[in-house]
Amino acid sequence: MKKDEEKKALFWCELLKPIIYEEIEEEQVNQYLKELAQKEVCFPDGTVKKVSVSTLRRKLNKYRQGGFDALSRKRRNDLGKPRNTHSQAIEKAIELKKEQPFRSEQAINCFLKDQFDLTVPRSTLFRHLKQNGATKIKLGAVKKKVRKRWTRDNTNDLWVGDFEEGPYVLVGDQILPTHLNAFIDCHSRYMVEARYYLRQNLDVLIDSLIRAIAIHGAPAELYLDNAKVYHATALKAACYRANIKLKYRPVRDAATGGLVERFFQTVQSQFESEVRAQEILTLDKLNQGLSAWLNIQYHQSIHSETDQTPQQRYNTGHRVVRNVDMQHFLSSFMQRVPRTVDSTFSDVRLNNRFYKVDPKLRGDRVEVRFDPFGNLDSVQIFSLKDESYLGQGNYHHRDSWGKSSSQPEQNKPNHNLVDVLINQHNHALDQQVQGIDYTRVHQSRAWSFQDFVQKLAQLMGKKGGLSEFQAQELESLKKFYNSHSDLSEELLEKAHLRAHEQSVPCILSELTQLLKE
Repeated sequence: MKKDEEKKALFWCELLKPIIYEEIEEEQVNQYLKELAQKEVCFPDGTVKKVSVSTLRRKLNKYRQGGFDALSRKRRNDLGKPRNTHSQAIEKAIELKKEQPFRSEQAINCFLKDQFDLTVPRSTLFRHLKQNGATKIKLGAVKKKVRKRWTRDNTNDLWVGDFEEGPYVLVGDQILPTHLNAFIDCHSRYMVEARYYLRQNLDVLIDSLIRAIAIHGAPAELYLDNAKVYHATALKAACYRANIKLKYRPVRDAATGGLVERFFQTVQSQFESEVRAQEILTLDKLNQGLSAWLNIQYHQSIHSETDQTPQQRYNTGHRVVRNVDMQHFLSSFMQRVPRTVDSTFSDVRLNNRFYKVDPKLRGDRVEVRFDPFGNLDSVQIFSLKDESYLGQGNYHHRDSWGKSSSQPEQNKPNHNLVDVLINQHNHALDQQVQGIDYTRVHQSRAWSFQDFVQKLAQLMGKKGGLSEFQAQELESLKKFYNSHSDLSEELLEKAHLRAHEQSVPCILSELTQLLKE
């Protein structure tokens, strides 16, 4: 007996309970049934109506003859057989399908129309074909894959990443679409990184991946879509350097990315639906909201697959952190081009910009390495022969007389506005600019940047410390400091003594040579 039939049988037994258990005399049964027929009762399907005496008597007789199971509805003798359709036509349709498993409903009906002068509705035809084992799957014509749930034993064993369209944001006076890039941990369903961007390309993918690795360490495996951007040489090289096994979804098999796709559905229904209902946000505000939603709601909610919150499962499954040499990892994403150092101006040309290099390299063929998406105020110079580091090239202007000159120094303003500008500049250095500066690697350093600049100002006779330097000088110092972790006061003092000119470029050039020695 099916569940629904069982509920209906219980319903009739409850109505007839006084008679079934002989709580009333036999001569009072008719009177009880008449009184019961005058009352409205609620049926199992929710309808409320009266039951006739004849129906009650029929149900009582069934119970007395066959017990509880007799109250279920009798199965039709013609169940599963065609009633409104010619049985011979159905048999012919089954024969036609078994003869050619890929034969369509239109083709089968064409045969039936010719032989029986009738057609069978698609739903009716499919039902009879399925009941008789005449579908493509049952005939073995389609080898449909058997799926299984994605799972891993430990946190960071596998990350799954992908892009998804996001809400529009306000950028200046423009309204632009966003793209959500996310990486989810397979074991815990914890989002190791999720962020909205204005683009959907390689530098965005790398930015998101670097953020995740910097916080959580490297995954053992990385599972990505099969789009062209994920097959970039730089990404593959970086994964090999970090010992990350790179995997791709099979072509035209979207179901294999269901883990991250399900997260995108959750974001759209729980977070983005609220964002779209309010006034348009800026990109920063949108990412702040996403971060808050992840930490407060998503990571603290019980996941239906794991029966744990992503945060709890991430913590309990965390066995080891696979640390990565970020400097080595980021080197994969530097673009490399060969150049000849100009013998007159001692510089190299890159995208119609000139970068002054060590005069000793004039006329040499060198390799210029740079971040194509970051700040191009400086580039790195390497030997084409043995790839040894030769120094840094700094952006400069060639004057109209054909002489090599760095950017002219500007007189320091004497107004109070300088403090405002310096504060704004210091704040700008801490903010992420468009694109990615892959040369920046944040490490804990014994000698802070502020101490480095203060010492340099002292050597150059500048009493005001950081405020004595121009914005461009501070940027150059900051980039040099981030690129060299082995700076020391002793080296800085030697570079100052060896410099032929008391300027930031000259001192940094000598400092580069000392570090190389």
